[in-house]
Amino acid sequence: MRYPVTPDGRYFVVRGRLWRMANPALDDSERERFVGALMTARRAVGHARRNGDDAAEAAAHAAVDAAKRALGERGPVWWDDGAPDFNRHMARTTPYAEWFAARTASD
Repeated sequence: MRYPVTPDGRYFVVRGRLWRMANPALDDSERERFVGALMTARRAVGHARRNGDDAAEAAAHAAVDAAKRALGERGPVWWDDGAPDFNRHMARTTPYAEWFAARTASD
């Protein structure tokens, strides 16, 4: 993977920010279906923007959100140990700070 993944596999890091990974419990066919829906919705966002269609853009954004929730990247967390969600937080301000600092120092 191009981006580093936290040791617990819950997040990947882009420019120092944590982004929630997809639920690893999804089977391959489910994941493929949801990723396909996500890509279709993202293309629809671009198409609606290029055409200045605000209603279609809003619908496409809703479809992106639905696909991301189905993948487990948004909404309720997919882990069950009670750990909080640090999605979109800067790694340096989370319990992953030490791991991230060590990783950054070694790059």
